[in-house]
Amino acid sequence: MTTNTDVLEAFEARAERRNARRDFFKAFGTASAIAGGFALVNQATPAEAQAAPSDGDILNFALNLEYLEAQFYSYAATGNGLAANLLAGSGTAGAATGGKKATFTDPLVARYAREIAADEIAHVTFLRQAIGATVAAQPAIDISADPNGAFSTAARAAGLIGPGSANPTATAFDPYASDENFLLAAFIFEDVGVTAYKGASPLISSKVFLEAAAGILAVEAYHASLIRTTLYAKGMATPSLMLVEATEAISNARDSLDGATDLDQGVRPTGTGQTIASNIAPLDENGLAYSRSAGQVLNIVYLNRAAVTGGGFFPNGVTGALRMSAAN
Repeated sequence: MTTNTDVLEAFEARAERRNARRDFFKAFGTASAIAGGFALVNQATPAEAQAAPSDGDILNFALNLEYLEAQFYSYAATGNGLAANLLAGSGTAGAATGGKKATFTDPLVARYAREIAADEIAHVTFLRQAIGATVAAQPAIDISADPNGAFSTAARAAGLIGPGSANPTATAFDPYASDENFLLAAFIFEDVGVTAYKGASPLISSKVFLEAAAGILAVEAYHASLIRTTLYAKGMATPSLMLVEATEAISNARDSLDGATDLDQGVRPTGTGQTIASNIAPLDENGLAYSRSAGQVLNIVYLNRAAVTGGGFFPNGVTGALRMSAAN
């Protein structure tokens, strides 16, 4: 199993500037890297795109991502996953495998993990109640540190571990091994929620559901800001950890999956004032948060830039109507 130092060195070795991100995964075909957000405009196929998703479809898609976040944070914070009464529903139910309690040495990071876990469990509970009889069951979720698991597959596809990388003998990335590894994994997931709910808002017809989505968006933005700020602060305090560079490598990786548009950003400051500024809020030129489609998000969580219906963090795909990733 790779050590935290090994992983961070690998992130540094693989990090690229944004002007090269479009070519980041050419060498790896369709097996590409790590997670991002999901505006809920389905871009899977022309036939599927003809029918606009219902509010229930949108909320069930959001719920799948909340299952992933809630399971990861719950295991990391407490060593336990979601309660059994939060898993059943329509579609093929699955288990969350590979989660475990994280090794925290910074008490603040441990407290952040517990707080975010509680929030994400509340999101799952709320969405399940809001959706009602058509609620989607939790699909199979891989949050393991196994060499063949989603985290390690993503790291290997990105050239962070394995032959030809800066860490040729490393075989796995363990998000539970340290404060830094946990924060990097959280950085992957938290930027998902912000872009997801922001993009979903124009598609939700019910004002009640729209208000609820706006409320979850605000919480996801708080989480993302907390994680990004902590990574930036730790990276500035201890440059040898290479945390800022690691966020850029992850950003490049997930941005490579979602088509031609250059959206994603790490925490490295850009533009004027780079020596004193940070990039805690990833925004467009108008100061607005960006969005991704359901298909783009599935590319990222399936770890595949092709049009498929499962893989990566969701080995058998998500449950519900919106299941196919985009063809990028």
